[in-house]
Amino acid sequence: MAPSGLEVILVGFILVLPFLYETSKRFRYYFKFLMYYGIVMINSVILIPIMTFRPGNVKNLILASSLCHHISTLLGLRWELKGREHLEKEQACIIVANHQSSIDILGMFDIWPIMDKCTVVAKKEIFYFWPFGLAAWLCGLIFIDRMHSEKARNTLNEATDNIKKKKIKLWIFPEGTRHNDGEIHDFKKGAFHMAINSQLPILPVVFSSYYFLNTNEKMFDPGRVIVTALPPISTEGLGPDDIESLMTRTRSTMSEVFHVSSHEVQTAS
Repeated sequence: MAPSGLEVILVGFILVLPFLYETSKRFRYYFKFLMYYGIVMINSVILIPIMTFRPGNVKNLILASSLCHHISTLLGLRWELKGREHLEKEQACIIVANHQSSIDILGMFDIWPIMDKCTVVAKKEIFYFWPFGLAAWLCGLIFIDRMHSEKARNTLNEATDNIKKKKIKLWIFPEGTRHNDGEIHDFKKGAFHMAINSQLPILPVVFSSYYFLNTNEKMFDPGRVIVTALPPISTEGLGPDDIESLMTRTRSTMSEVFHVSSHEVQTAS
């Protein structure tokens, strides 16, 4: 039987795919993100029925990471962790990390088994991005309305008791918006309000620069990222008047580590 026109087109596409991947930077950029998001969606569909047996349990994130951390290998990404001892300690804390791209989650998948009990604060819009949003909810992610700061602060405060009781780490991106321009931008106060109100330590985590990724130039090359977990910063005895100084000190420390680690990976590349 002669092949149909659709079959011919499909075979032709498969044959030309490696050529486009190797020769077109733009094609490679979009193809990698398509593969990333596609695999995450497929894994979400697979995991949802399993995770419904323990909805809202942050341990579901370890299961999700076991399926999703292989995506980094497919994309040519390598994550190197420093300061492991700070993340593996069983303690309730507020993790604050710089936010450069949606691929941050791949670095988190790589270290989730080390963190063990950890959940994430995410914007509420992600919940409606099903099936991923439903899987994230089943994993115990905390969704906030960023357009209403008071409402978002109340949501975080309500989560405090559960976090302290179960010794869960809460991961927050205090910049709020992604920036991949070689700097750590100003922090929003929410994470620091929560840390001081609950007297939980701040645990800074720094991702080195994504020198291999450029949205404007549509570049997504293989790359290495150093993830540095810094010693916890105590909030014991601090009050509302100390928020600005705590925020400034944390950002300054993280910025210094960011530039040092970014120089290391770029020099070695």
